[in-house]
Amino acid sequence: DMYNQPRIKPLAPSDFFADGQSARLPIRGTVARGQLNANRELLTGIGADGALLTVVPIPVTPQVIRRGQERFDIYCSPCHSRLGDGRGMIVRRGFKQPSSFHIDRLRGQSIGYFFDVMTQGFGQMSSYASQVPVEDRWAIAAYIRALQLSAHAPVAELSATDRAELEKKGQ
Repeated sequence: DMYNQPRIKPLAPSDFFADGQSARLPIRGTVARGQLNANRELLTGIGADGALLTVVPIPVTPQVIRRGQERFDIYCSPCHSRLGDGRGMIVRRGFKQPSSFHIDRLRGQSIGYFFDVMTQGFGQMSSYASQVPVEDRWAIAAYIRALQLSAHAPVAELSATDRAELEKKGQ
């Protein structure tokens, strides 16, 4: 009779174990598969000194920046817009406008701040920790920094080729 199989119901009394409980505590040190959270900096954005990280704790490659852009466009641009200026589609629909990533206050923030806001939420923005994996949140933070740098790069720091192209567009 497969419908009525013997089993232990959670929190039901049991005479199998000496303490009379059916539920057992996990063995000390047991870690669920995929849940070993050993790298505190990666998972929290907070360094050993308790301060927000100033560098991304994963290698920032062109692929990471592209992944960050892709995830930013999906999760962030509805509010922040693809330019990061805070004029996303939902703002045009009457919702409160978030800050532009290009204001001095946010340009001066550490990279850990952006990770922390995505993880914990801030103001009207709820946490994205359950929707966006840790590595993708770091990729988004790196992309936000790239957005900020692209909008505020000094012309003197551009290559000669880029300056020439910029001058062509300005004419």
